[in-house]
Amino acid sequence: MNPVDRIQELTQQINHYNEQYYQNETSEISDQEFDFMLKELEELEAKHPELKLSDSPTHRVGGTITKDFATVEHTYPMLSLSNTYSEEELREWDERVKKGLLDAPYEYVCEIKFDGISLSMTYENGYLVRGVTRGDGTKGDDITANVKTIRSLPLKVINTETFEIRGEGFMPNTEFEKINAQLLEDGKATLANPRNAASGTFKMQDSSVVASRNLDCYVYQFLSESDTYKTHSESLEGLKSLGFNVSDSSRLVTNIDEAIAYIHEWDQKRHTLPCATDGIVIKVNSYAQREDLGFTSKSPRWAIAYKYKAENKSTKLLGVTYQVGRTGAVTPVAELKPVSLSMTTVRRATLHNADEMERLGLVIGDSVFVEKAGEIIPKITGVDHSQRQGELFPETIKFVTNCPACNTPLKRTEGEAAWYCPNEKTCPPQVSGRIEHFIQRKALDIDSLGQGKIEILIENGLVKDPADLYQLTYDKLLGLEKVHTDEVTGKSRKVSFKEKTVENILKGIESSKNQPFEMVLFGLGIRFVGQTTADKLASYFKNIDALSIATEEQLLQVPDVGGKVAQSIVAYFADEENVQMVAKLKAAGLQLETIERETVSEGNALEGLLLLYTGTFKNYARQELEDKIASNGGKLVSGVSKKLNYLIVGEGAGPSKLAKAEKLGVQMISEEEFEELLTS
Repeated sequence: MNPVDRIQELTQQINHYNEQYYQNETSEISDQEFDFMLKELEELEAKHPELKLSDSPTHRVGGTITKDFATVEHTYPMLSLSNTYSEEELREWDERVKKGLLDAPYEYVCEIKFDGISLSMTYENGYLVRGVTRGDGTKGDDITANVKTIRSLPLKVINTETFEIRGEGFMPNTEFEKINAQLLEDGKATLANPRNAASGTFKMQDSSVVASRNLDCYVYQFLSESDTYKTHSESLEGLKSLGFNVSDSSRLVTNIDEAIAYIHEWDQKRHTLPCATDGIVIKVNSYAQREDLGFTSKSPRWAIAYKYKAENKSTKLLGVTYQVGRTGAVTPVAELKPVSLSMTTVRRATLHNADEMERLGLVIGDSVFVEKAGEIIPKITGVDHSQRQGELFPETIKFVTNCPACNTPLKRTEGEAAWYCPNEKTCPPQVSGRIEHFIQRKALDIDSLGQGKIEILIENGLVKDPADLYQLTYDKLLGLEKVHTDEVTGKSRKVSFKEKTVENILKGIESSKNQPFEMVLFGLGIRFVGQTTADKLASYFKNIDALSIATEEQLLQVPDVGGKVAQSIVAYFADEENVQMVAKLKAAGLQLETIERETVSEGNALEGLLLLYTGTFKNYARQELEDKIASNGGKLVSGVSKKLNYLIVGEGAGPSKLAKAEKLGVQMISEEEFEELLTS
């Protein structure tokens, strides 16, 4: 593949994996695979700088920011660390440190790299006042209420200066197992892994639920404008004395050999830790020497992360089964002879898709190599062909041609890797998947229902689509039950609809009628319509009736809606069964139109003016600022153009908006200047 195509391919793939990881808390590939792809892209861009794309992931240090919480700019950027899987590259980095320090004596601090959620906490006058996620490294989500639920994090300390600490928030393995056991008992879907569980918990709106999940945090950095500490090791001791939870595993070493010995030691012991680790961080100890070494555009020169390779073992392939997702995508799953990986017993591993199965050329009885990608997701990485000895089933396993759930012939769209079952209306996993999507927290938020209970409702003929939920009654639900048997462990559990359970379900269904239009729209599960797109569609069309008759051309006028999304929406509303279901939802009383806020006129100071804002403001929340513009006769627009009269600039303003405004000669004003406009 030529450099142009490869750079474009890598850019698209890495941006996709970044979005899945940071927005959807989903790891589709291992950390090692991701790092190798990123390194390949960096090398190609270095050789061909003229081919670097504007959206190249090498421009930034993380993913995007979710919009559930207020956005806060970091006082000190949370940069990523350069990383390596090679001891040789560690020694090369050590040589660069020596050279940068002109061969002066130096020390390193070695720390375990815990695999959790990076957090920044601010203390003022001795009190914890703010907790923020890493976000994109320059701005993050304000999750202060949730951070304050961490019991090991002091709310008050004996230090009155303003300072920040950095730490890794995580869900202890024991807590993760306890929560999953309870979810199983309640008939709900279990959490995927501790890291994703921690990420999702930290972003919950209800801090009481967060508190119940017993999150923890290891603190590893102190930041302030004063020269409180001269070295990193001193700062860690200082943090301990203030009551912070600092891991006892850190070690001060005097050379790279001692650092590598530390890496080997914890490679053997890492499974004894309370949460997962994916490597070791090595930092220059002296702050003065750190200043001498400085930074690159993306990371400090005085630190590096050594990543452990994912644990890999061989085991026997017993067969291949298939899972059908909400959208009908069929995923092959390898059934394995149980093998111990990262202190867990692995019996199944993803094979991703038909192309990957064909690449591997699997035969039942094969000796296959299994890896837990990022210590979390089991996957097959290869086959030991030398172990084949004329097995009973020597034929290569072929991907199924019909849906394993309903026997409908599968289809594949050109350019896509997945095969789909087109029988979306009656294929059982698709029906239950659509309802599970509909009731999730980001949609209708019917928490009292779960996967096990939905299966019972479907099997009893009570629901076949989301609208049927609103026809459920106390008498229909009371007494329903089913015994679920785990295919792997053989353990059984009973899911029952008792009085309290039924009351909670009906209460949750009734409460869901208050969810706003954009959340209902997202809950419909229209293919390619995620949360952000649903928000924009709801804002643009205002109600479901207007959206349902929109043409592809009209849909393309909505910001960030492309051809694939537009075609999917048109196809959804062209289906009469979907139209009837939406009609039933409307009849049930769901919010299927945007509730317009009543604007009280305050004057006409902004009459005829087009305005746009960027960043955050001292005296206004976003909705308050929008109301202020409207009530004074101004019009809020969605983007920077030559017609824009004023761009109101707050803290953490978007650099792209500022650059475009400057290029077009648009007048930029501060919050104070905006308020002066109102009184002029």
